[in-house]
Amino acid sequence: MNENGSSVLHNRSFLRLWIARIFSTSAFQMLSVAIGWQMYALTDSAFQLGLVGLAQFLPMLLLTLPAGQTADRYDRRTIVYLCQLIESVVVLLLVLGSMQGWLGSVHLLTAAALLGASRTFEGPASAALVPDIVEREQLPKAAAWSASAMQTAMIVGPSLGGVLVIWGISAAYIASLVALLVSTVLIFFVKTVHFVKKLDAVNMDTFLSGLKFVFARKIILGTISLDLFAVLLGGATALLPIFAEDILKTGSLGLGLLRTAPAVGAIVVSLILTRFSVERAIGKMLFASLVVFALATILFGVSHNIWLSLFALVLIGASDVVSVVIRSTLVQVNTPQEMQGRVNAVNSLFIGTSNQLGEFESGTMAGLVGAVPATVIGGLGTLAISVIWMFWLFPVLRTQKTYQAEEG
Repeated sequence: MNENGSSVLHNRSFLRLWIARIFSTSAFQMLSVAIGWQMYALTDSAFQLGLVGLAQFLPMLLLTLPAGQTADRYDRRTIVYLCQLIESVVVLLLVLGSMQGWLGSVHLLTAAALLGASRTFEGPASAALVPDIVEREQLPKAAAWSASAMQTAMIVGPSLGGVLVIWGISAAYIASLVALLVSTVLIFFVKTVHFVKKLDAVNMDTFLSGLKFVFARKIILGTISLDLFAVLLGGATALLPIFAEDILKTGSLGLGLLRTAPAVGAIVVSLILTRFSVERAIGKMLFASLVVFALATILFGVSHNIWLSLFALVLIGASDVVSVVIRSTLVQVNTPQEMQGRVNAVNSLFIGTSNQLGEFESGTMAGLVGAVPATVIGGLGTLAISVIWMFWLFPVLRTQKTYQAEEG
C-alpha cells in the first residue's frame, strides 16, 4: 500500500470512525435482515416488505433539511454519538418485543420509522466528519477506506444476520444492539480538527441553502441525482427475501449469502481503490460502473441458479462501489467545509430516496408483476437513466477527468 493510503489510517480519529462505521453498518445490515425476514414471516406480503423501506424514507424526507442545519451548527461527532444512543434504545425495544412475543407488523414499521429519523440526523453529520478529520488531498483515499468499511459491514452484517435468525429473531436484534453500542463508544473518542461552525441566523434562506448550493452546481446535482434515479430503479436487494424463499428456495441461510454477495465484490474493489484510487478519466469510469451495475441487475433477475445469482450480485457490489467512491469524492471536493453538513444532508436524502423508496418501489412492482420482471425492468431503467444523465442532462459528468472542484 502506498504512503498516502496508509497515512489515512494512521489518523487515530479516522481509524476510530472507520471501525465505528463497520460496527454501526453491520448492526443495521443485521436489522435489515431481521426486520425484513420477520415482516415477511408475519405477513407473507411483498407490499408489506416494501413498506419497511417507506417507513424509513418518510422521516428522512421531512427531516433532511433540519438535519443539515444541525450538522453545520453543532459538533458533528456529538450528533452522531447521540443518534446512535437513540438507535440503541429502539433496538433494545425490538429485543424485548421479540423475546416477549408482542412484536407485530405495526411495531416493526414504527421501529423502522424511528431508526430512519435518527439516521437522517446521523448521516449528514457522519459524512461531514471525514473532511473534518482528514486533509483535503486525502479525500479520495478516505472515501475508498470508508467504502471498504461499509462493504466489510455488508459482508459481516447480512451473513451474521442470516445465521442468527435461524437461532431466533431476538438473537439478531441482540447482536445489532451490541454492535451499535461498540460504535457509540468509538465515536465518543473521535476528535475533529477542521470543523467550521456556521452560526448564521436560521431563516428560510439559510434553511434552503443546501438545496440552492446543490442545484447551482451541475457536478454535484448530476452526481447525486444520478444515484437517486439509477439506484432507485435498479435496487434488487429489497426483494432478496422473496428470491431466497420462493425463487431460489434457499431459506434464511441462502438469504444471508445473497445479502453478502454484493459486499464481497464491493470490498475487494474498495480495498483495491485504497491503493490505486480512481483519479483520472473518472467520468468514463463512473459511466462504465453504472452499465455493469445495470447489466448485472438484469442477470440476477433472470437467474434461477444460486451460483449465477451470487455471481451477478458480486458484480453489482463491485461496480456499485466504484460509483460510490467517485460520487462521494466529487461531492466532498466540490463542497466548502462550512457547507458540508447541509450538502451531505441533501445527498443523504437522495441516497435515502434511492435506497428506502427504492425498496418500496421494488416491493410494489414485485407485488404487481412479480419479483423477476420487477428486477429486470429495474435494471433496464438504470441503464436508460445512466445514458440520459451522462450524454444528455449532465455531460459534464462523462467528460470529468479529475476531482478538480467546479467553479461557481
